[in-house]
Amino acid sequence: MVSVKVRDGESIEDAIRRFKRECESSGVMQEIKNREFYKSPSVLKKEKIAEAKRKIRRKMLKDSAWKR
Repeated sequence: MVSVKVRDGESIEDAIRRFKRECESSGVMQEIKNREFYKSPSVLKKEKIAEAKRKIRRKMLKDSAWKR
C-alpha cells in the first residue's frame, strides 16, 4: 500500500507527482497491468519459460562478450 503525506507548503501537484513515483517504484502499476486480463495457467507457464530462456540468452551473450 503506497501512501504519501502532503508536506507543509507542498502543492498538490507535487504530492501527486511523488505518489506516482512511489507507485512506479513499488511495482503497483506493473501488477495492475498483469492482472488486467485473466491468463490461464498454461499461458503463465509459457511466459515464465520464455522469460527464463531470455535471461539465459542474455547471460550467455554478456559472458561471451566479456571473454573477448
